[in-house]
Amino acid sequence: MLMNRNATVTICNVYTDDLVGRCKDADIIVSAAGVINLIGPEHVKEGAIVVDVGINFNDTGKMVGDVDFEAVKDKTSHITPVPGGIGAITTTVLVYHLMLATDYQKEPVLFLER
Repeated sequence: MLMNRNATVTICNVYTDDLVGRCKDADIIVSAAGVINLIGPEHVKEGAIVVDVGINFNDTGKMVGDVDFEAVKDKTSHITPVPGGIGAITTTVLVYHLMLATDYQKEPVLFLER
C-alpha cells in the first residue's frame, strides 16, 4: 500500500544488521515482529509516525507491543498504543471479510470486485 503511494519501503526483521541505522531516518515505522521493546528511542527520529502491530505479553501477563511506548512516545508525532491501537482496525477488517465470505457462500464469485 505504501509503495503504491511511491514510498520507499524497507523491510527488516529481528536479525537485520544495524536495525537502528535502518530505522532512525524513517518517517514511518511499522513494527510487527512479536518482540517486546524491539523498537526504542534510538530507532525513532523526532516527529516520526510509529505503528505498533506487535502483540506480546510481558512477565506479568500485561499485553504490550514491539515498541517501548513510554520511551518513544515523546519523540513521535503519532504512535499507536498496545493495547488500544491497531487492534480495532484488525477486528473491523476481519468482520468485513467475514461478511464478504458469507455473501460469497450465497453466490459463487470467481474474483473479488471493489
